Amino acid sequence: MSDHIYKKIELTGSSELSTDDAIKNAIARASKSVRNMRWFEVVETRGHIENNAVMHWQVTIKVGFTLDE
Repeated sequence: MSDHIYKKIELTGSSELSTDDAIKNAIARASKSVRNMRWFEVVETRGHIENNAVMHWQVTIKVGFTLDE
């Protein structure tokens, strides 16, 4: 059995639709340059209000990934 060693990075995704979409946007963009992503945790959720309505979401996540051998 191999040891599980991870490195963490922090990302902030944004979306006009939802917090889930903001998370998916962050992971999708990171996947273009980060390999072996395994998990994420939500660190912070923010929103932008305009004309008394939520107009934009920002979600900061920490993403864990395994290092190449």
